[in-house]
Amino acid sequence: MKVASFLTPYVHAMWQKKGLLSTLLLPLSWITARVVDARKRRARSAPSLPSLPTIVVGNILVGGTGKTPVVVAVIKSLQARGWSPGVVSRGYGVKIGPSPRTGKGDLPASEFGDEPSLIAASTGVPVAVHPQRDRARQALIKNFSDVNVVVSDDGLQHLALSRDVEIVVQDERGLGNERLIPAGPLREPASKLDDVDFIIDNRPTAEGQPNRGVVVPFSKSRHTKRVSMRLQPTFAENLATRKRLAWTEWVARHQPTPLAAVAAIGQPGRFFQTLRDAGLEVAHEQALPDHAPFSISPFQNLSEDVIAITAKDAVKCRQFDDPRVWVVHVEAIFSNPAWLDDLEEKLLAVEYSHGETMRI
Repeated sequence: MKVASFLTPYVHAMWQKKGLLSTLLLPLSWITARVVDARKRRARSAPSLPSLPTIVVGNILVGGTGKTPVVVAVIKSLQARGWSPGVVSRGYGVKIGPSPRTGKGDLPASEFGDEPSLIAASTGVPVAVHPQRDRARQALIKNFSDVNVVVSDDGLQHLALSRDVEIVVQDERGLGNERLIPAGPLREPASKLDDVDFIIDNRPTAEGQPNRGVVVPFSKSRHTKRVSMRLQPTFAENLATRKRLAWTEWVARHQPTPLAAVAAIGQPGRFFQTLRDAGLEVAHEQALPDHAPFSISPFQNLSEDVIAITAKDAVKCRQFDDPRVWVVHVEAIFSNPAWLDDLEEKLLAVEYSHGETMRI
């Protein structure tokens, strides 16, 4: 685990340019391209069964780009508009078994995965997890009859899951060297971006504000809408006591105190930088591999009086009951929130095309 955590930054740095190692790996990338093409052909030939309107939030880049906050923002926006969303996910790092696992409310990360558990806790929506997302969707619809729109957390490349809206989340790495894995960071060719509905750029400007959203045409009949996003801390919650403080108040209390920060997310450096940007002194950084299970406490060898962690990691750490640990909760702030109105318009068009009323 420590080796993977150590090597990850170097691999991502290698993928940012077309250097010698990347070029040597190109033949393996050609194999990736053939696999991707074969999956697309199978998806096109498979019968498309009618289902509830489905939104997929994903990325074409390896590693975390900020999908989960976008999923939460989409769910809350739909709830505010009268929809009843449900979520499907792979349940990464968890042994699911042959049947999908469904639940709602405070779901254990050990059974559902950290991201599904976080989404369920943050939004209250029902969740279904299984490596085959379409099976998860079927179980979700069967067990929660009030669900009328499905949001897939990740799964952009899982083409067996039919979808009506595709949202791609990118970060400051952009497309890297624009090569497929393992020569580059792309899961599928960059041309995929010409075929999605929305692109969310998780790349704040130097002033800390997202850029204005722009519309990028990609065909004569449709447009991909592009919007910038930043992740704004909103409050901090003590892991042991559940006490909550507004972010500005928590920062003011702890600015004089050197603290430790622990993160097992796709881009832990982004979390550490968020703390520093707030004026906090991060004396110790502990970056762990994404989805690390936390079978033992990651805090026991830390000497700092204050430890900051992400909400994604918090769902795996409740049992440690360490009063030094504070969970930093964030929300997505969009340069043009009207994209969520456009999202609902697409869902209403899908609903109309199905010829039935799915809304409660």
